[in-house]
Amino acid sequence: MADNDWKSRLGMVYSTDPDYAFASQEEPEAELLPPARQNLRVWLDRKQRAGKVVTLVRGFVGPDAALQELGRRLKTRCGVGGTAKEGEIVLQGDHRDRVVEILTKSGYGCKKAGA
Repeated sequence: MADNDWKSRLGMVYSTDPDYAFASQEEPEAELLPPARQNLRVWLDRKQRAGKVVTLVRGFVGPDAALQELGRRLKTRCGVGGTAKEGEIVLQGDHRDRVVEILTKSGYGCKKAGA
């Protein structure tokens, strides 16, 4: 079924070559760095969020599944909602100090960033 995924060929123009094989340009996922080699930055942000404060964790290097797992762990430990996508973890509310403490105890290299 993966060979017939029409969404990966949306930009494809018709070809008359009977031997043509469409090759998608998928980027390989990033290799997971060990926690000690991760360089995470923890930000507070309120831009484009109607004045609500969120905690951002940026700089994670690894596959999306590992990012989701770290995001789930941070949300559980802080007791808040949020999301983890596109290499960034968003937690609702001001939890920067708590997140830095959790990440440091887990062995991640992290620093507070921003104002």
